[in-house]
Amino acid sequence: MKINEVEQQVNITKKNIRFYEQQGLLSPKRNLENGYRDYSEEDVTELKKIKMLRKLSLPLEEIRRIQKGDLILTDALQRQVILLERERASLEETTRLCQLLSEETCQYQTFSPDKYLERMVEMEQEGTKFLNVNRHDIRQKKLGPIIFSFLFILIMIGSIAGLIWEYVTDSISLWLMVLFLLIPITMILSVIAVLLQRMKEIEGGEEDVARKY
Repeated sequence: MKINEVEQQVNITKKNIRFYEQQGLLSPKRNLENGYRDYSEEDVTELKKIKMLRKLSLPLEEIRRIQKGDLILTDALQRQVILLERERASLEETTRLCQLLSEETCQYQTFSPDKYLERMVEMEQEGTKFLNVNRHDIRQKKLGPIIFSFLFILIMIGSIAGLIWEYVTDSISLWLMVLFLLIPITMILSVIAVLLQRMKEIEGGEEDVARKY
């Protein structure tokens, strides 16, 4: 079946379907005649499983491990229960703080945030989370490309330094050094461009599961 049919059956956006394919969570076959993706009933079932687990806030990496058999579904769900209990406790504490703020403050311009910030520090020390934990996947995806690009650029900088040293010691001529310098410089610029594009793709990857499914 075509992606439009899958979108209607699973009630999931085309963007998310393609995103899960890019992440290796879904591998539909292609029609040999036209090269288009040909989704099967098994693909639809798999997408429904992914959709359900994402709605339960399971990370993509854990879903990938479950699919491969490296992680038992019940173990992943039990761990998720613990995390969700912690989040619920954090949400309850945050709710109480919001209620306290609404009762004690009148105007934004006049209230003093110091004592509330102190209380928030205490709450964080007790385990309350105020940050958006749903961005964990994005941070994890960014880490790999950034580390690779950093190491690659360091190697290219080393090559540039070596070429300059060769020129200083009169081992190569100026025009030859400039010619050779173009290679690592071009590669550095290319890596930076690819990295920026990858960061943009990651930020614009999976649509919010709670609002846009």
